[in-house]
Amino acid sequence: MRTRTIGTMTVSAIGLGGMPMSITGRPDRDRSIATIHAALDAGVTLIDTADAYTTAEDGQGHNEELIAEALGSYPSDTSHVLVATKGGLINDRPGQTWSRNGAVSYLKSAAKESLARLGGDAIGLYQFHREDPSIDYAESIGALADLIDDGTILMAGISNATIDMIEIAQRVLDGQLVSVQNQFSPLRREGLPELEYCMAHGIAYLPWSPLGGIKSAADLGTTQSAIQQIATQLAVSPHRVALAWELALGEHVIPIPGASRPTSIIDSAQAADLDLTAEQIALISAA
Repeated sequence: MRTRTIGTMTVSAIGLGGMPMSITGRPDRDRSIATIHAALDAGVTLIDTADAYTTAEDGQGHNEELIAEALGSYPSDTSHVLVATKGGLINDRPGQTWSRNGAVSYLKSAAKESLARLGGDAIGLYQFHREDPSIDYAESIGALADLIDDGTILMAGISNATIDMIEIAQRVLDGQLVSVQNQFSPLRREGLPELEYCMAHGIAYLPWSPLGGIKSAADLGTTQSAIQQIATQLAVSPHRVALAWELALGEHVIPIPGASRPTSIIDSAQAADLDLTAEQIALISAA
């Protein structure tokens, strides 16, 4: 599988988003473990999670614990796998929007709890999940700088961020911001300015819901006729075409499709080696 870079680490060009394996409606644990193992078998070396990927009943950290279990039970070496987690959201309100906490003390505590669940000496990549309107954004990012300094995390990123937020994070982290994780897909392109900003500044851009989200991914080919047309020509899935298009937008783009079954992540991983022509890329971009 082709690779890309986050900070100083080389990772697969397609990552695995762990959220579907831990929220309401999730598969059983055995299938989730099998999905993570299938991703590793396919060459995926970036796994994205968050302490909020859970249910209110389970409390914080379900997906982190699941990933740690899967990595621990995998029969081959996983020391090269980058696990990226996030803090700042709390899944404590069943059926409602997650609450936010960007306080420095909370983020430091949450990061240490995530590290305890994931295991190891430090979290590879820790990301501030979403702005807390009650806390100055620079103050929240300052917690990430402190976590780097004390060795709890190796690299810092942000999620759901505007260009202004990216610039604040770059300043507070003294140029050490390595990634931005925003929603982006052929169906949702509002994040294009941030993607372009990251490309210009050498920051990894990690599209979440790169296939349009859990509810829309199944109908991707129906809602995007250009993608379906190309998928038919190439005899591949529309999902693989969509991910290949995102990869073609820049060398720092690393989509992280969510998956809850082995076949899904195996198909997505193959997008890393799918070359679209300039005409096919333009057709999807113009759709």
